[in-house]
Amino acid sequence: MNKRELAVQYHEKGFGCAQCVLGAYAADFGLDEQLALKMSTGFGSGMGRMCDVCGAVTGAFMVIGLKYGRISADGVRYREETETTYRKVAELGDRFRQKHGTIDCRDLIGYNLMDPAERAKVVEKGLFTSICRECILDAVDLLEEIL
Repeated sequence: MNKRELAVQYHEKGFGCAQCVLGAYAADFGLDEQLALKMSTGFGSGMGRMCDVCGAVTGAFMVIGLKYGRISADGVRYREETETTYRKVAELGDRFRQKHGTIDCRDLIGYNLMDPAERAKVVEKGLFTSICRECILDAVDLLEEIL
């Protein structure tokens, strides 16, 4: 099963955008599936429904960190790993923004998810399925190109 299919499978089970993206890649980096799903839970709906950076994008940022991130602390702030990670995160964010005009959930979904009435409209209109699924797939596609 490819990463797109894995991400869709997570989404169909009801997982949030960040969970879908990180979950699809967790095994590749030796990250326990349950741990990946738990740690990415709070990033959905633009980070805890705050409608900030899209969960699919933050999930992709975490995957980039898993591949390129820094693990040593030697007193120097910006080592090659940090620079590579930052560059790839910025590239993914820029490319997602080019495609969608934004990386912010509030602009992608068009509603305030903190407001229960607006969130109900999102559910009623099926936007979590349509818009969020597209964002998840685009984040995975970008990861496949960038990694």
